Amino acid sequence: DGLLLASLVKETHAYFAEMLRLDLGVDHIIDSDFAMINGRLADHYRIEDVTGVPIRRVPLPPESPRGGLLTQSSVLKVTANGTTTSPVTRGAWIVDRILGQPSPPPPPNVPAVEPDLRGTVTVRQQLDKHRDDQSCAVCHRKIDPPGFALENFDVIGGWRDHYRSLGEGEATRKLTRQGRPVVYKLGLPIDSSGKTSTGMPFDNIEEFKELLLAQREQIANSLVEKLLVYATGAGIQFADRRVVNDILGKSEKSDFGIRTIIHEIVQSTTFQTK
Repeated sequence: DGLLLASLVKETHAYFAEMLRLDLGVDHIIDSDFAMINGRLADHYRIEDVTGVPIRRVPLPPESPRGGLLTQSSVLKVTANGTTTSPVTRGAWIVDRILGQPSPPPPPNVPAVEPDLRGTVTVRQQLDKHRDDQSCAVCHRKIDPPGFALENFDVIGGWRDHYRSLGEGEATRKLTRQGRPVVYKLGLPIDSSGKTSTGMPFDNIEEFKELLLAQREQIANSLVEKLLVYATGAGIQFADRRVVNDILGKSEKSDFGIRTIIHEIVQSTTFQTK
């Protein structure tokens, strides 16, 4: 609905503003113990005792999978196609935008993996077969696991335990907030476990977040580079590497705080000369 659409965009804007205001570290890109939500988003995220339209800071229950940017509906929505989710798309987004390690484009003449809406095969099973092609396997070992970790989130970031099916499965009926009936079938259960390209296993999004948090320096490096590109309108060159390292060194004491990083970028020779 319109309120949810407007709210999920405002959530991300408000969350970044809170990180900037309090100089919160890059860990908060991955996880946090609070969210910037209103009553509509709280309902969407299954968080109780939050009402009203204004976006504000709300502490998260210990069992909530939310927190950070990765599990915000705005991010989960733009990394899905509106009808189905793809671990490939979401995984590539994390590897590129969060870790700063973009993957090369797929080889030509390799068909895309489309989710099976009949409910007989999961996208994980399809990707297992897809990785039999050695030209695909190298990249998919890196980008698929982060995507699997987010598979419990549907196309607009709601939590799910099963895929929806148009074929096999138990019929389910629910009502929208406007009272309109929605009928679909419960497909196969979702498996959000995986193993990173470095061999580290995880069972769910919480464990995957912990693995990402162990790479905070890599995340900080990616953030500095992307903010420099945004601030100057120019790509990172070899000569900028010293500047990036200098910014990282000066912001480490603040746990790579967002406000500190931006201050250091503005004072850098790259920003002042490009």
